[in-house]
Amino acid sequence: MKKQDVIMVDTLSDCLIKAVSAVNFDRLFCLTDTTTLQLCWPLISDVPVMQGAVMITIGATDKNKTIESLMHVWESLQKGGATRHSLLINLGGGMVTDLGGFAASTFKRGIKYINIPTTLLSQVDASVGGKTGINFGGLKNEIGVFNLSESVLLAPDFLRTLDDDNLLSGYAEMLKHGLLDRQEHLTELLAFDPTTVRGGDVAIEQQLVQMVGRSVAVKERIVEEDPTEHGIRKALNLGHTAGHAIESLAMEENRMVLHGYAVAWGLIMELYLSAVKCGFPSDVFHQVETYVREYYGKFHYDCKHYDRLIDFIRHDKKNVGETMNFTLLGGIGDIRINQSCSKEEIDQMLDYYREN
Repeated sequence: MKKQDVIMVDTLSDCLIKAVSAVNFDRLFCLTDTTTLQLCWPLISDVPVMQGAVMITIGATDKNKTIESLMHVWESLQKGGATRHSLLINLGGGMVTDLGGFAASTFKRGIKYINIPTTLLSQVDASVGGKTGINFGGLKNEIGVFNLSESVLLAPDFLRTLDDDNLLSGYAEMLKHGLLDRQEHLTELLAFDPTTVRGGDVAIEQQLVQMVGRSVAVKERIVEEDPTEHGIRKALNLGHTAGHAIESLAMEENRMVLHGYAVAWGLIMELYLSAVKCGFPSDVFHQVETYVREYYGKFHYDCKHYDRLIDFIRHDKKNVGETMNFTLLGGIGDIRINQSCSKEEIDQMLDYYREN
């Protein structure tokens, strides 16, 4: 798999011109959702290389990460005269970059695409690493392919458009990367309040941008070692096996939650398992738990939900048959992939989160 060009943007227009000019294409398309069309498209609409781009817009939020939205993108590409030599720019959060990347990867057996992630979550996670896909049958990211974009433009300009909830959603993935990396990285993250970024303090914004760079570097290092998730890339699923189960239950019960919030709650659950099974330090576990509880609140469920949550865990893409595997930690940066857990251990994990 080719290496992805991840660009920390200084001047958005200059970097966009350079990225688009580096690709040979006949027709240009730009995918947004209804929110990024309003808030983010105006930031690049006047850039010369974007003139004449055919706009494609889908509904916002993860509930629109569906085969129906995917078909709309395919149909729009087809009606717009897209060929195998066309270029799609995905301007949006993780839902847009995931779905747009999948649409590009499958239309005409694959056209080139560029990601311009507009949320903190998509900048540090979804848009980097080549995972594309849609939700299907009530399960997260059930259908998709690995296919790297031509480039990813990480621009702080878009972070100013985010509310606190979306800043926190992305920050949960940064906490995960800190846990996978080293003590100093995690300590800096736990000392930072991402909601202060919206106050207009340039120094605070610059600190977040620097932390985004460190976070992306962790993911890039892991992805480069294992592009298609046969081994160490499973480390990036820390917090996600339990988190996706929460997200799926919330979707099923029509009480939608942001992906990063589910990951944050999943981190508590899986660090609990890490402490019990792998000796993860209890003091670090409780520091992370305290931070998550303060900023992300709590997802409420009761014992009647256990079987459904476990069913969602069994359907996680890492699992085969009845085996339920998690990515756990023996310590910060001490990654333990493919850790099998029994139903009894998962019940105890669910008990811990519900009761504390």
